[in-house]
Amino acid sequence: MHTLTSSETKEAQTVIETATKPLIQIKDLNVHIEGKQILKNVSLDIPNNSITSIIGPSGCGKTTLLKTLNRLLDDSKEVQVTGSVIVDGENIYGKNAEVTHIRKKMGLLSQKPFPLPMSIYDNIVYGPRIHGERDKSKLKQIVETQLRNVGLWDEVKDRLGTSATRLSIGQQQRLCLARGLAVQPEIILGDESTSALDPISTQTIENLLIELKKDYTIVLVTHILRQARRVSDYILFVYQGEVVEFGKTEDILLNPQQELTKQYVKGFIS
Repeated sequence: MHTLTSSETKEAQTVIETATKPLIQIKDLNVHIEGKQILKNVSLDIPNNSITSIIGPSGCGKTTLLKTLNRLLDDSKEVQVTGSVIVDGENIYGKNAEVTHIRKKMGLLSQKPFPLPMSIYDNIVYGPRIHGERDKSKLKQIVETQLRNVGLWDEVKDRLGTSATRLSIGQQQRLCLARGLAVQPEIILGDESTSALDPISTQTIENLLIELKKDYTIVLVTHILRQARRVSDYILFVYQGEVVEFGKTEDILLNPQQELTKQYVKGFIS
C-alpha cells in the first residue's frame, strides 16, 4: 500500500479545499449611488452548486447586490463600492481585476429577454467569438449543445439562420440562457428572469435552472415567494440594504429567526 508523502497530502488537501470553498464570497460590501447608501456591510458566502434566491421589498437592494457580482456596478462619481466580492478566489473589485475576464464567469438572465438583432445561430456564438473561438465545427457544436441544454434544439434546429426576435418571449428567454452558457460560465445570475413570461414558460425556465445547478452556482432575484420556495436551496432576505437573514429555504420561509423576516414572509412588509 502506498503511503502518501507530506507533499502529496498537502496537495490532496488543497484539492479538497478548492472543491469546497465557496465560489462567491462577499465581505463588508457597501454600495453608495449618488450619495445614497444602497447596500450596508453585506458579508455572505454563497453555496456552490445550488440556487440562492435574494428576496425582499422593492427598493431594498436586491438587484444592486446581484449587479455587484459581475461588475455591472463600477466605481464612478455616482457609484462607490467598498469591501470585496471574491469570485473563484479573485477580488473582482481589486485594482488589477479585468472586467471582461470576470464577466465571462457569469451568465446573466435579465427581467426581459434581450436577444441580439441577429440570427439564432449568431446569438449563441456571439460570446465564444468575442473570446477568440473561430473553428466553425466547434461553434456549430456549441450551438447544438447549448440549445439542447435549454430545451430549444428540436424547436429551432431547422431555422437557425432566422432572426432570434421572431421567437416567442419564452423561447427568447431560453435562447438568452443558452447564449450565456455558451461562454462556459461558472455562475448564473437571474434578475426576476421569469417576470415577463407566461406560467408554462416560467415553469420551463425554473425546471432548467434546477437541472443546471448540478454544474453551476445560481443566484436569483425574485419578488415571488412561491417561486423562491419552488426553486431555491437557500434564501437571502435583504431589507433596506442589509442582510437580515440567510439560510436554507424551508428554514427561512417556515421557521424564520428574525422578526423582520417573519413579517415579510407573512406579507406584512411589501
